[in-house]
Amino acid sequence: MQKILIEGGVALKGEVKASGAKNSSLPLLMATILATGEHCIRNVPNVVDVRTTCSLLRRLGIEVTMSRGVVRANNPGLESYEAPYDLVKTMRASVVCLGPLVGRYGRARVSMPGGCAIGARPIDQHIKGLEKLGAKVSLNHGYVEASARRLTGAKIVLDLPTVTGTENLMMAAALAKGESEIRNAAREPEIVQMAEVLNQMGARIQGAGSESIKIEGVTQLGPADCTVMADRIEVGTLMIAAAITGGDVLLRGARAAHQTALIEKLIEAGVVVGESEHGIRIKGLARPKPVDITTQPYPGFPTDMQAQFMALMVLAKGTSIISEHIFENRFMHVQELKRMGARIKLEGARAVVRGVKKLSGAEVMATDLRASASLVLAGLVAGGRTEIYRVYHLDRGYQKLDKKLRKLGARIRRSKARPPGTIG
Repeated sequence: MQKILIEGGVALKGEVKASGAKNSSLPLLMATILATGEHCIRNVPNVVDVRTTCSLLRRLGIEVTMSRGVVRANNPGLESYEAPYDLVKTMRASVVCLGPLVGRYGRARVSMPGGCAIGARPIDQHIKGLEKLGAKVSLNHGYVEASARRLTGAKIVLDLPTVTGTENLMMAAALAKGESEIRNAAREPEIVQMAEVLNQMGARIQGAGSESIKIEGVTQLGPADCTVMADRIEVGTLMIAAAITGGDVLLRGARAAHQTALIEKLIEAGVVVGESEHGIRIKGLARPKPVDITTQPYPGFPTDMQAQFMALMVLAKGTSIISEHIFENRFMHVQELKRMGARIKLEGARAVVRGVKKLSGAEVMATDLRASASLVLAGLVAGGRTEIYRVYHLDRGYQKLDKKLRKLGARIRRSKARPPGTIG
């Protein structure tokens, strides 16, 4: 077990490149189920969720190797159609194997997914969509079991835009007989890349990035050969790291088009944001202006950036309101930020943040992936030492974030962890 130690007070300076997107890598790895042959996926981050996904693919019978960000997956035909609990209990994205398994092989048995405890994240939309496509779906002993001789194209209207649901149904419909349409589809850049890669494999998909995605089913797909986009959540986290420390950082390869909502709020807070052919440059300031945010599906403000933005707002010159409309339990970082001197009051689905002049280092506990990032950000600017425990949450989705921050001048390192309050 490890902990992260931070001595705050350093303005970050320099340039850094974000890793490939975890949230794009996972469904692209699952897409290797759809076609036999050797797939090659580049710029894959070496994070826990990626390693778990590779283990799952191996369990299904796919030969997977990963070296220096390149995953090669040779699919000779599956040996199993089950995603067992021991592999998927820590990772919600595991459910994205359901669509390709049913679409390509006509059957699947997938354990109900786990992941961060940030609220109920039901998969009813996945099931509803697969049933529309003709699959028989049942829930037995904690597993989703689905079967179909061959899926048939259908019009699917999602009750809400779900990223993993849209990915699952796109992959399932790619091999269905006839035409399908997904209405109220998720619009994230990861969805667009998923469609682009599927089309490169031989699928016929139009409209990705809009509310309506149309898929003309084909009988066979070929292997994927692609490069994963930059992780826009890691980019956003590093943008706030520069802003909160009053630094000056260039994020190489970052695309402002993927950060529109965050950039608008950072500018509103007084942060200087510049875009060039090289990436995004952030110049912070001593204390930001207070800004209200409300999390929404893309292209709105991302729920995955809410905790990090709150870390910035605890130092604002005034009061800001942060409303969480995606996950009901995504304020678990609040109590830990308060241990560092933040003034935050929870009122149902919103947090009232009254800015303070400074934070103080403290022992804090990470509760989920993005909460752990918010504590790192707070530690960068807090006086004294911050010790963050349970950093395995951070490692699920960030590749060596502490190393990237250290390159920018942060005084941050890892150490063996002893539970807080332990003597000796």
